[in-house]
Amino acid sequence: MNGYQLSFLTVQGHTHKGKPLADWLVHVAMELGLRGATLIAGTEGFGNHRKIHSAHFFELADQPIEVVMAVTQDEAERLFERLRAENVNVFYVKTPVEFGVLGEPHAAARAKPGR
Repeated sequence: MNGYQLSFLTVQGHTHKGKPLADWLVHVAMELGLRGATLIAGTEGFGNHRKIHSAHFFELADQPIEVVMAVTQDEAERLFERLRAENVNVFYVKTPVEFGVLGEPHAAARAKPGR
C-alpha cells in the first residue's frame, strides 16, 4: 500500500486540551481509525527555537517525543483536517512510503475476547 509516514516532533511538556500533545495525537489516531501510531521518547534534540531539549532524571517535561504513523492519502488528509480544526501547533515530517503487513497475526491477536 502506498501512503505516508507522518512524524510529529514535540516535547513531553507540550499539551493540547490539558493532555500531553503526543498522547493526544495517539488518541486522535485511534479515534480516526488509523492502523497505528507509535510514541518514541528521545534523549536529546533541538527545535526551531535553537534550544536543547533533553530528558532529565528529575524532570521529563523537556524530553523530546516523536509520534510516528503510516497512513494512506485519505487518512493523512483527515488527520491534518482535524489538526487544523483543533489549531494544533506541532512540527511534522510527511514522507511518501510503501507499507503493509507480512505473515500471520500472532495467536493472541487472533483470539476472540472472552475465550
